[in-house]
Amino acid sequence: MTQEIIIAGFGGQGVLSMGKILAYAALMEGKEVSWMPAYGPEQRGGTANVTVIISDENISSPILSNYDTAILLNQPSIDKFQPKVKPGGTLIFDGFGVMQPPSREDINVYSVAAMNTATEMKLAKCFNMFILGSYLKVHPIVKVESVMKALRKTLPERHHHLLPANEQAILKGMDLVAL
Repeated sequence: MTQEIIIAGFGGQGVLSMGKILAYAALMEGKEVSWMPAYGPEQRGGTANVTVIISDENISSPILSNYDTAILLNQPSIDKFQPKVKPGGTLIFDGFGVMQPPSREDINVYSVAAMNTATEMKLAKCFNMFILGSYLKVHPIVKVESVMKALRKTLPERHHHLLPANEQAILKGMDLVAL
């Protein structure tokens, strides 16, 4: 089993940390992992993406030109990465601020109302965890328990009080996807 994933959006949406948490969770489950971030000079507002590969076997290269799954959080990312999803693959997006939703019919497309739900639940800082939960519903490649262990490891201790809110966001994100 190998899952090749691109996560892309604006800086500040938690794109890189979502990829890091997913990678850590997979490592904790004994899987092979590659995590390769790419971002512009702007920390917030610029574009950012991360490639994550999770496999039961050795990973030969972290460089990919096509993906099994694309998690795309803004229009520029949809425009750039939608064509690079393998036929039969998965595209997950949040429609907030997206003018032209994905249009391919040879892939599985899931629209997730993560931003609206995060705002309604007053958990806007957990936006990326709603998206991650949605991904895990579609592709349960790691357990939620492993994701929570990864969060505990990657979040600075001063933010550990946010762990229950992040778990709530992950679980709600799972509910936002209609399979």
